[in-house]
Amino acid sequence: MKAAKQIWSWVSSIAISFVLVLILGVFVFQSTRVSGHSMDPTLHDTQRVYVSKLSHTFRYEPDYGDIVIIDSRVNLRRTFKNDLLDSPLLSLFVHGDDKHIWIKRVIGKPGDVLEMKNNKLYRNGELLDEPYLNEDMKANSNKKWTVPDDNIFVMGDNRNNSMDSRIIGFIPMDHVLGKKLF
Repeated sequence: MKAAKQIWSWVSSIAISFVLVLILGVFVFQSTRVSGHSMDPTLHDTQRVYVSKLSHTFRYEPDYGDIVIIDSRVNLRRTFKNDLLDSPLLSLFVHGDDKHIWIKRVIGKPGDVLEMKNNKLYRNGELLDEPYLNEDMKANSNKKWTVPDDNIFVMGDNRNNSMDSRIIGFIPMDHVLGKKLF
C-alpha cells in the first residue's frame, strides 16, 4: 500500500509538471532552433532563440522590425490543435513536420503599401532603412503589395535567399506564433 502511494505521488507529480510545461510552451514562452539561412546575418542556422508566445495568446499585433515565428501554411485555418501540435514538448512524442514554422522580420502591417522598385523596398512611399541587411536585394521585377486587415507582411534578412511573403503571401495574424525575445 505504501509503495502504491509513493508511485502515485511520483506519477501525479510528473503529470502535473508535464501539463505545466505544455501550458507554458503553448501560451507563454518557448525556445526554437533556427533552420536555414534566410535570417542571416541576424540569426544563423542552428542558433537557438527564445520566443514569447504572449503576442499569439493575446493577439497582439507585432511592431515593424520585430522578428516573429510564423506558420507558413497561410491557407490553413489554425486551431488550438495546431498550437498544441506545434509545441516543442508534444513534438517529442508526436513526430510532426515543423518545416512550416519559419522565423522572419515584420515589414508591413495592415493597410501598409509596400513597394519593391529598383532593388529597394518602400513602405507607404518611404524608403526603408534596414541596417540588418547584409547585401542589397536583387529583385527581378518591381512589385507592389497592400497589406490587408488582420495580416502582416514578413521577409527574411537574407533577402536574396528567403522564402517569405513575397512568395507565400500575407501572413494572417493567427499564424504569428510568437515574437523573438533573445
